[in-house]
Amino acid sequence: MRVFYEYWQMECCGTPFAVGDEVGWRLVAVDARAPQGEYYGAGTWVENHGGPDHETTGRVRGIHLVHQEYLAHHDPRAVEPPPARPGEVVLMATGRRLEAVPGAHTLEPVDGCPKWFDPFEDEEQPPRQVPFRVRRAVGVLVTLDVPDDPDVPDVPDVPDGTPRQPRDPR
Repeated sequence: MRVFYEYWQMECCGTPFAVGDEVGWRLVAVDARAPQGEYYGAGTWVENHGGPDHETTGRVRGIHLVHQEYLAHHDPRAVEPPPARPGEVVLMATGRRLEAVPGAHTLEPVDGCPKWFDPFEDEEQPPRQVPFRVRRAVGVLVTLDVPDDPDVPDVPDVPDGTPRQPRDPR
């Protein structure tokens, strides 16, 4: 079974794990209406904040760190406030607006899932045009061996196949 474990779920309430570990997670089946590619080929995802009461237990057979490329739609110069006189209200753009680039993700085989994910691993250096590209780790795609269990979400086989070994590139 392929499971997507989103970075914020791990950083908030997850426990790091490695290939070969036995884990117990609350799994939710991927909604067939979810945008194509949102779960990177997984049939289920980990839900640490609610979801099913039943915990699925299985053995981790493979882990791939998922890197997603985004277009950042903001002016990097807007992060520093312009000069202002005392008492003057200055309006500024806040945060980033990131747009995932469809199909622009990579899978990196790893031996263990990190607790913390680097927010922006690869960013175009100034001077940049807007939009500019950023790349970030968004979670891990896990190959999980699960014994037959009637409470496990019924998930069809993923068309691209599940890796047979931890570093199998499929």
